[in-house]
Amino acid sequence: MDKQALIDRITNWMRGRNGADALGNFALGVSVVLLVINIFARNQIVSVLALVAALYACWRTSSKNLAQRRAENRAFLKIVAPVASWVRNPKASIDETRNYRHLTCPNCGQKVRVPRGKGKIRVTCPSCHEKFDARS
Repeated sequence: MDKQALIDRITNWMRGRNGADALGNFALGVSVVLLVINIFARNQIVSVLALVAALYACWRTSSKNLAQRRAENRAFLKIVAPVASWVRNPKASIDETRNYRHLTCPNCGQKVRVPRGKGKIRVTCPSCHEKFDARS
């Protein structure tokens, strides 16, 4: 079988399946970390947990229940989102929290970024145009 035929078969098999997503990638990452830990620990439980995490990632990738997998991925991203920016670029996140304060609009719940050190200021929400007072 030539290379292009193999690629075509895999493409046809994956059609209508979930594919890789953030939760599956996280499970695969956990599996790799556990395998590295197991190199030093040599514990059968860690080895089984690594295998379970890898199989879960493969199962998610090949699942045809797209709606359920997307809902699970969305819930995972909602939990991970506050931490993700810190993990991706810690220096930028530290600079962001040092220079800006993040407020929540009391009317619509929109997050609003204001500069720190300006004292008491009047903030206009960019979403609903509600004006509210806050300390920066």
